[in-house]
This record gives sequence, structure tokens and C-alpha cells, in this order.
Amino acid sequence: MANSALEIVGLLLTLIGLIGAAASTGMPMWRVTAFIGENIIVFETRYEGLWMNCFRQADIRMQCKVYDSLLALPPDLQAARGLMCCALALGGLGLLIGLLGMQCTSCIQNNDRAKRMVLIIAGSMIIMACICVIIPVSWTGHVIIRDFYNPLLIDAQRRELGEALYIGWVAAAFLFAGGCMFVCCNLQSEGKESRRYIYSRNSDYMAYPPPQPLQPQQLVLLPQPQPQPVLSRHPSTNYSYNSRYPSVRSGVAYL
Repeated sequence: MANSALEIVGLLLTLIGLIGAAASTGMPMWRVTAFIGENIIVFETRYEGLWMNCFRQADIRMQCKVYDSLLALPPDLQAARGLMCCALALGGLGLLIGLLGMQCTSCIQNNDRAKRMVLIIAGSMIIMACICVIIPVSWTGHVIIRDFYNPLLIDAQRRELGEALYIGWVAAAFLFAGGCMFVCCNLQSEGKESRRYIYSRNSDYMAYPPPQPLQPQQLVLLPQPQPQPVLSRHPSTNYSYNSRYPSVRSGVAYL
């Protein structure tokens, strides 16, 4: 029962992390214009994302344009595109596989070991999705902070951390928590079951088959032979229990 509740919590955490990763991938707020120094033009904000860059004027409207060429992007954004797509694919597959192996579902019946193995695989895929999210987000944040303190750049070229990066970090944390719940709970259960059925090979005890119940034996009554009459020429003397004297019967004697 406890494992079932933890599986549901892990599924919810994974779902929240997957939604956050998808939002971070689609949002253009990876790099935001920094208003520092002599840059006093505050009514225009520029956003740079994975797929497009946008301009917002005086909080009225936003105009976006998709990048014309992938090769024109900096290396961190190029790598971020592929890694975020891999994270979404791994997270979605891990979520679907986790649904198949949960105890509250009947997709795999009468095989608890197979269910645990499916949940371990799903948790591993979710943790890999977490890694694929945190690498591009952290890499982009590192590049932004490095360029911000670069004295060779002018103030108009400096950028700040956007909202998409913070959402990506939070999504990675949720994915990590959900994947660890799937993996750790089922690894512990697997270890308990394996220890329960371990026997020592050096033991002197021998296993005997269980005794079989005794079958009731049927008594077979054989027919007794009937006495046959014997013809005799001489009279036979026959004693009876009720008489002390012999009785003489002529002709037939019984054996």
C-alpha cells in the first residue's frame, strides 16, 4: 500500500516536471535584455529563446520571429534544442511505461517482479530526462553570467537570466524526484524479495519430497473351496461335538 502511494506521488511529480520542461522548451525567455549602465531604453525588451527571438514594446504587444538558420545560433542554444527534445521524449516514454507497471493498473497481472522491473526502467528514463533538461539550462545560464561580467562587451550586448531557465531548473528537480521514487522504492522491494529466497549452498541439509498420503488398501476376499464328496467303500466314522459316540454313515464321507 505504501509503495502504491509513492508510485502515484512519483507519477504526479513526473507529470509536473514534464509540463515544466515542455513550457521551458517553447518559451522565448531564455535570454532577456539587461537594463544596466547607460542603457536607458526601458520601453523595449528583447527575448531570445530556442526557436525564436521576440521584442516587446512598453508592455503592449510582443513580436516574434523564428530563427532563419540553425547554424547562426550560438553553440549553447544549438545543443539546448537537441537536449530539450530528448528530455521531452524520454520523459514522455518514462511516464507511459510507468503507468503500465504501477500497482493500481492491471496491464501486467500476476507478476510483481515484472512490474518492478518496468518501474525501474521508467524511473531510469525519467532521471535521464532530468539530466537532459539540467545540462542545457545550466550551460545557458553559465554563458549568460560569463558574458555579463565580460569587460569586452558593451552594456547593450549583455543579457540576464530569463524565466524559462528558472522553469527548467524547477522542472529538472521534479523529474529527478519522480524518477528516484520509481527507482528507489522498487529496488528496495526487489532486494527484500531476493533475500527472502536465498539458501546457503554449503548447508548439510537435504530437501526431501513431501510425504504422500497413504491410500486405503482394499481387502480382496478369495472364495474358499467347497468340500467335495468322496465316495468310499467303507463306512467312515464321524464324531460330533454333541455326542461322545461315533456315528456311522455309509456311502459318503466328507473331508
